[in-house]
Amino acid sequence: MSRKWLSNFALAGTIRLLIMNSEYQKIIGNRVEVSTALNSWKRVTEGVYLHKFGIDPYEGDLFHETPIGLYVFTLMQEYLPQWALFLLFVVVDLTTALCLAHAAKHYAFELTMKKKEEKDEKELSKDVPNTSALYVSTAYLFNPYIILNCIGLTTTVFTNLLYSIVLVSMTRRSVLWSCATIALLTLQGLYPMSLMVPATIYVATTAKNRKISIVTMLIVFTSILAILFAVSYCIMGSWSFLWSTIGFILTVPDLRPNIGLYWYFFTEMFEHFRWLFIASFQINVSLLYIVPLALRLRRDPMLLAFSYLAIAAIFKSYPCIGDVGFYISLLPLWKHLFQHMQQGFIVGCFLLFCTVFAPTVWHQWIYSRSANANFYFGVTLAFAIAQIFLLTDILFASVKYEFAVQHGIDKKINGNEAKLLLE
Repeated sequence: MSRKWLSNFALAGTIRLLIMNSEYQKIIGNRVEVSTALNSWKRVTEGVYLHKFGIDPYEGDLFHETPIGLYVFTLMQEYLPQWALFLLFVVVDLTTALCLAHAAKHYAFELTMKKKEEKDEKELSKDVPNTSALYVSTAYLFNPYIILNCIGLTTTVFTNLLYSIVLVSMTRRSVLWSCATIALLTLQGLYPMSLMVPATIYVATTAKNRKISIVTMLIVFTSILAILFAVSYCIMGSWSFLWSTIGFILTVPDLRPNIGLYWYFFTEMFEHFRWLFIASFQINVSLLYIVPLALRLRRDPMLLAFSYLAIAAIFKSYPCIGDVGFYISLLPLWKHLFQHMQQGFIVGCFLLFCTVFAPTVWHQWIYSRSANANFYFGVTLAFAIAQIFLLTDILFASVKYEFAVQHGIDKKINGNEAKLLLE
């Protein structure tokens, strides 16, 4: 097992470093599917340059990282040469895979214990946690979306690391680490605040007094978030960063194309409908699904966290393939649900075709001028639909699995494997 781990990490790191030091690095870094207004390293470099010369980087529409991020990125660019910067991105990406492996191992162990309580002897295996950890880390290390995200030097690499720490902290029931990492992510991207729900469920399930544990989580999270805002204010000396970070995410002023749905709608609509659409879109991604999913998936908070991550990656203001690749890498956690899924082939084909067609249609639109914005938006819309199919399919598979476990359904009919259909 250790040889597999070492070979996987070595190969993944080598692939990243080789492409980073090739002529393809700049091409990938400039792709709209990889870099957005929120995670572009080019924008980070320009923001650091402005800050170094005493100019507020939050004036205008250029820099959208947090002041804490600005401080860290300034240190990185001052003290790290280019080769060390490349190496840092690769190490952070490999660390994310390692954290996901630990989270997968803990989650698989919990599933195994549940199955033991349910006396599901066929599903039991002592090696399940290690296998699940290996599958998840491999899915992350060799995910094309993640590889391109790392090669493009996007700040989503660091965001994914924080997400992985959140998942590890959740499975370990760590109040401080869960709240701290979610607070950092909330300061940067707002939508990760929803992860407080599964984190709180994890902590409350093992606490002696659930009400006290819930209140504790809320107090710790609010306190850390307030401290982070105070630190950000001390770094910049003003609150100007709020409009360029959280305000920028909520109001969507930058309408350059990406793999999301906002840019086309807000480009085509009449201006007096803008705030109605902004409210509708933001409620959809941040509020609409939190309570229903929490009620339905309260017994499986990891699947709940996966659902929130997927919804944010699909409907957020400025998504990139790094967001999509992260939650797709978590799919091996639910390999026991694959037998109940029905849309796997369709979703796989959709994702593959959209991944190939997106740069093709972009070239036809921008360079050849033989297409227009409708073509590219058609690809991004299909990409979003494929992700919605994937999420709904795995949620329905979870329902089918629970039904099969409770009722002890035989999966064979006349000696042949059968599928459970819910109508």
